[in-house]
Amino acid sequence: MADPSVTHPTPSARARALVAGAYDIHVHIAPDLMKRRVDDLTLASRFAEVGLDGFVLKSHYVPTAERAEVVRNAVPGLRAVGAITLNGSVGGMNPIAVEIAGRGGAQFVWLPTVDSANERACAQSSPEGATPPMWVQLQNELRAAGMTADPVEVVGSDGTVLDTTRQVLRAIAAHDMTLATGHLHSDEIAAVVDAAAEEGVRRIVVTHPEFTSQRVGVERQRELAAKGALLERCFTTPYTGKVSWELWLENIRAVGPEHSVLSSDLGQPFNPPVEDGLPLLADRLLAAGFTEEEVQVMAVDNTRWLAGVTTDRRRR
Repeated sequence: MADPSVTHPTPSARARALVAGAYDIHVHIAPDLMKRRVDDLTLASRFAEVGLDGFVLKSHYVPTAERAEVVRNAVPGLRAVGAITLNGSVGGMNPIAVEIAGRGGAQFVWLPTVDSANERACAQSSPEGATPPMWVQLQNELRAAGMTADPVEVVGSDGTVLDTTRQVLRAIAAHDMTLATGHLHSDEIAAVVDAAAEEGVRRIVVTHPEFTSQRVGVERQRELAAKGALLERCFTTPYTGKVSWELWLENIRAVGPEHSVLSSDLGQPFNPPVEDGLPLLADRLLAAGFTEEEVQVMAVDNTRWLAGVTTDRRRR
């Protein structure tokens, strides 16, 4: 549940209108292993009320395709989208898990996040005062109980994409699912994007490149965009102090709005309502000089493409 003592900004009516029809491709909501601001059925109704068409259910630990189907049936007209994240709880880089998820209707496949080798080895620290991710506490509890999963490897020590990773990519391609790069290192991301293209994956998004353990440089971002990947610009990354709004905006300008996609990464009790994330980003972008058309490309066109709703990135 939300903390009633915390106040948050409110999006403008103009921003809400601009993001109508969008999908939030990255939300963390109940039921989950961590305390969340809202449950999926309630959020579906709220999205419908404000003109948003759907959201992708992300869990670091369990597949969500079956839950997404429950939400779709309970709230007609609102599309919840299922996903799987390849951490230790599903067997890491597990092609069978991806194949089953695809057959079950999942659209998103995140490569390892909390169990990625990069996340485990990350020596980067967030700026002073930044809010830590909620999963850190759970990871610490698992570690204290002696249940730490081995780091999930995606590429070999020589930088070559592993055979199991290629099997995962082939399953993603076969079901026309969306590949999200998770918490990989910048070099790993580059190798995986190349391999994904070779294996026929059409929909690729680089997960929050400004996040503490990623910090993908702008030149690398440009290279990834040139290969067809979209760069995910999450609301929470700057809002919780992990990166400045100025750098976040500069990266969008440098790479190009057409190569960026907006998401909230919301659902934490201390953060704004999930349904406010995309319009709050729209307000920020408009205030920074981006056009309404650029905002709609990032918030609507590109989110619908990644959610599997459209067959072309620029068609609604």
